[in-house]
Amino acid sequence: MSTDKNRATAAAILPLVGGPDNITSIAHCMTRLRIALRDRSLVQDEALKALPAVLGVVEDDTYQIVLGPGTVARVTPEFEALVRQGRTATGTPSAPPAVTATELADRGAALKAAQKARNATPVKLLLRRVANIFVPLIPALIGCGIIAGLNGVLTNTGRLPALVPALAAIASGFMSLIAVFVGHNTAKEFGGTPVLGGAVAAIIVFPGIGKIDAFGRHLSPGQGGVLGALAAALLAVYVEKWCRRRIPEALDVLVTPTLTVLVSGLVTIFGLMFLAGEASTAIGTFANRLLASGGAFAGLVLGGLFLPLVMLGLHQALIPLHTTLIEQSGYTVLLPILAMAGAGQVGAAIAVYCRLPRNRSLRTTIKSALPAGFLGVGEPLIYGVSLPLGRPFVTACAGGAAGGAFVGLFNQLGVSFGSTAIGPSGWALFPLLDGTSGIGAALAVYAGGLAVGYLVGFAATFFFGFTGQMLTDLDTDPEPTTASPADPSRAPALT
Repeated sequence: MSTDKNRATAAAILPLVGGPDNITSIAHCMTRLRIALRDRSLVQDEALKALPAVLGVVEDDTYQIVLGPGTVARVTPEFEALVRQGRTATGTPSAPPAVTATELADRGAALKAAQKARNATPVKLLLRRVANIFVPLIPALIGCGIIAGLNGVLTNTGRLPALVPALAAIASGFMSLIAVFVGHNTAKEFGGTPVLGGAVAAIIVFPGIGKIDAFGRHLSPGQGGVLGALAAALLAVYVEKWCRRRIPEALDVLVTPTLTVLVSGLVTIFGLMFLAGEASTAIGTFANRLLASGGAFAGLVLGGLFLPLVMLGLHQALIPLHTTLIEQSGYTVLLPILAMAGAGQVGAAIAVYCRLPRNRSLRTTIKSALPAGFLGVGEPLIYGVSLPLGRPFVTACAGGAAGGAFVGLFNQLGVSFGSTAIGPSGWALFPLLDGTSGIGAALAVYAGGLAVGYLVGFAATFFFGFTGQMLTDLDTDPEPTTASPADPSRAPALT
């Protein structure tokens, strides 16, 4: 039955995005089906948003259909199968009969160029590349982080002592070599040979690096961490490209890799490791001092602004910071504070559910998206509920700010803790918590922050999230053929 439902969802989406011949690539993340289109004009946006399974759409470098966690992983294979079948059955692209092939190509190219121009700002391009480097590492960070947490529990309780060293090796192996993976992904993202990027980055974690002096100081394995690996691999890409343009083809296979690793390696050892090490230390010192001296205010700002950052995709810029903090102290103090934004979002969604008892469509969306929201996946609630409604998005941010201030205050009082991995949030973050005051204090403060976020998000939305006219317009049972609440065009403007 579940398979039939997923296939039906895929079958409903496909014609609304222009059919199989309009699709050039398919992928998915935790919540979104991401497709690249030949002709954007063939997409029927309003009909697509009206599908019950679709929580919203987002346009970036790809056309992204928000389906929610779990659902997207099951719908994507069905969608891919339908696209393959459609391409086999039809040998010509789908296009309206009144439009010639030349006109269709010109129109599609113009729309595609306009879309790329909108998304080709330097900041967006940089963040997209940062995401492409670090996001593939998140599953390993999650798995190793949870194993590290389990190992900590066993160590503290004295249980299964024979298993503890094995779990420590499993949890720490990836983190000890994360620089290599960052180097590999960086070179791949910037057009170099991935293994050369990994080879140069591997210098940073090689134990023998401790025998080398640079700037009058002994280097230490891992100095500079992921920032050094990123810089080293980026340098390797530029050296490699320079060599490819100038070295004869007959010598390229021998000379280019050698010069790439040698030149980039020497610069990494006698420059980048020191500079990246200083930068990493500064990041850790700044984060700890910020929370120690102004934790409540810092938490309020970070918790309140994180939802807009997620909405704009700017949160990807924080991934290297989280990873650097985990390398330095074993956990990132920022993630529990940022997770409070999800708590405010959940509280706001529950308030919307209570305030609109006759809007069955919106209430169904909330019921389906809340479990993911409690586990820290906020996109279904953002794009399906609060953002289209306007005011509830602002009041959700208020809930996140309150929860962030609560957690930040305890950091200021000396209860410093964080997450041993990035990726999970909400309730899913509990197994990853660790801190200087013990796991009990960390769990209690984090749970208190979630409770504050839920309550303030609910109260702010319940009392201030709607105008009288909004309640009149929204507290009805929409017809099945009308646009879903995820469609911003049918929601009242923010007032």
